[in-house]
Amino acid sequence: MYVCSCFGVTEQQVKDHAAAGACTPRQIASASKAGTDCGGCVRTIQAMLGRGACPRRELLERKQAPATAAAPGEGLPEAA
Repeated sequence: MYVCSCFGVTEQQVKDHAAAGACTPRQIASASKAGTDCGGCVRTIQAMLGRGACPRRELLERKQAPATAAAPGEGLPEAA
């Protein structure tokens, strides 16, 4: 089934681009032009991508998470 009728992009093509590492509608657009004309398919593409595992998204979330400091003495080897 077509996701983007403006450029003839199918669901399978979106899934293939996602499997190749495209994690956002913008990355799908870069790979296929889907969503760059009328924009009517962008929400469908967002729904298809969901919030699943994405290496780039996971890296961004790790960078945004505040670093927690270890309590004094934690993480240090104990003296024998």
